[in-house]
Amino acid sequence: MRVQVIDLNEGDVLSRDTFNNFGLHVLSKGTTLQHYEIARLIQHQIDYVDINDRPTQTSASRTIESTMNPKWLPTVEPIYKNAVKSFENLFSKALNDGEVNDDEVNATLEPLLNNLQLERDVVSMLLLLNTSDDYTYQHSVQVGMLSYYLANWVGYNNTEAMQIGKAGFLHDIGNCRIELGILNKPTKLTKEEFDEVKKHTLYGHEIISKSFDEPYLAVSALQHHERVDGSGYPYGLTGPEIHPVAKIIAVVDIYSAMISERMYRHKRDLFDVLKELYQMSFTELDAFMTQTFIKHMIPNFIGKKVELVTGEIGIIVMTHPTEFFQPLIRIGERFIDLTIERNYEIKQVYL
Repeated sequence: MRVQVIDLNEGDVLSRDTFNNFGLHVLSKGTTLQHYEIARLIQHQIDYVDINDRPTQTSASRTIESTMNPKWLPTVEPIYKNAVKSFENLFSKALNDGEVNDDEVNATLEPLLNNLQLERDVVSMLLLLNTSDDYTYQHSVQVGMLSYYLANWVGYNNTEAMQIGKAGFLHDIGNCRIELGILNKPTKLTKEEFDEVKKHTLYGHEIISKSFDEPYLAVSALQHHERVDGSGYPYGLTGPEIHPVAKIIAVVDIYSAMISERMYRHKRDLFDVLKELYQMSFTELDAFMTQTFIKHMIPNFIGKKVELVTGEIGIIVMTHPTEFFQPLIRIGERFIDLTIERNYEIKQVYL
């Protein structure tokens, strides 16, 4: 079948050799197209290619939600919901007993991580499964999942990443000792209320220290609100004083909070959230952890519809490896490279 390059999906297979307008061979028959190969075709200004028939047809205006393989939903959704419910039970036991059980934590988290095999699909899953209900418990499950993936992205092996996922899962366990009226308050906290909320890091450290031998699990709960510039709490630590796992959790904790839908606000535009994280990577958050996270998130925007400040509507066809927020955009038959044409700016990304 012959398709326009802009309509290609990752996983499509070329059915014949592809050449550019100058006769230069670009890609061979049988090549399975991924982000890099599609980008090459665009760079060579190739408009159409021939590919093998697809099992199913997908739309050119792909979104984060629609790029996810839907066959995962029936499997993962109940596991995710079970993890959220199980964390609620752990939360209650931590309050009543002052500790949590390692076997129960593993039984809750491991099935979820084992069933989410592709990091991009994890992002999609979070957006699909987010609701305004049970924010406290959903947030902990999401931070556990994303801590696992970011740990892999920054170079930890899978066993280490699973443990870091556990640290993320437990990072807010100290909230069990904070009044629900404060945790769920729909308006701005008073200074006294915020001072009480900040104690959840100390409570979490105490609960996890009683429950686990791995010291970084407790340290991560204690330090995940510390900031590399010293502006965090509870101790105002600076970069070298903060544990690397706590730096990972700090990034995904903020991300999950920003994209989550709560009863008093809607989830935010993902592109804007990543922009804000990028700015924080120069001040409050560890630059390597944050920018690695963004680097792996940005390819999700390929195929998404955007509105520019000029009012023009286009589609992102390629992202840049370092200038994360300056993609190549197609408007009709015209391409706009935002790394070159700096007078253009993205106003909105349509989710």
